[in-house]
Amino acid sequence: WRPLWDTLNIATLGTLIALLIAVPVAFLAARNTTPSKTLIRPIALFVIVASRSVNALIWALLLVTILGPGLLAGVIAIALRSIGFIGKLLYEAIEEIDQEPVEAIRATGAGPAQVLDYAIVPQILPAFAGIALFRWDINIRESTVLGLVGAGGIGLQLKSSVDTLAWPQVTLIFIVILITVLISEWVSARVRQRLI
Repeated sequence: WRPLWDTLNIATLGTLIALLIAVPVAFLAARNTTPSKTLIRPIALFVIVASRSVNALIWALLLVTILGPGLLAGVIAIALRSIGFIGKLLYEAIEEIDQEPVEAIRATGAGPAQVLDYAIVPQILPAFAGIALFRWDINIRESTVLGLVGAGGIGLQLKSSVDTLAWPQVTLIFIVILITVLISEWVSARVRQRLI
């Protein structure tokens, strides 16, 4: 149960770290909220594309080499992979908002922070909740295999069981992974249904 708990922690912490980084990056990448379309927006788009270009397993391999084996490498690998996914979907949601509330709040003399708080955030909040839950669900699946390269979690237990040819243990681990993924899918769908 400890490796399974580690796997859930890798997915959850990785998702939270990614959200903290991806939200500002998304606002910098969106045409209607970026402070500079010629300098800052291309940098933000580069961060999103670079994150999405490298698989979580490759990030984990790299980080295990740099940081050593363990959960920290897994958490950072999940976070680095998730930044691009969350950033891309969120900046697209920001670009698709209705501009009428934004213009109405600007017309009252509101500053940029107030426009963001009262016109933009309420419009993207349902999309943000859906994206965050969807990514967490994906991260649970991805974190199950990170242990195969030394990044902790249930994948590490799976690797040691395969290495020792303990096939009953391998079967049990596969069943636990399948049940965990099914439960996370169910939880994610229920929460999304209530929020959106």
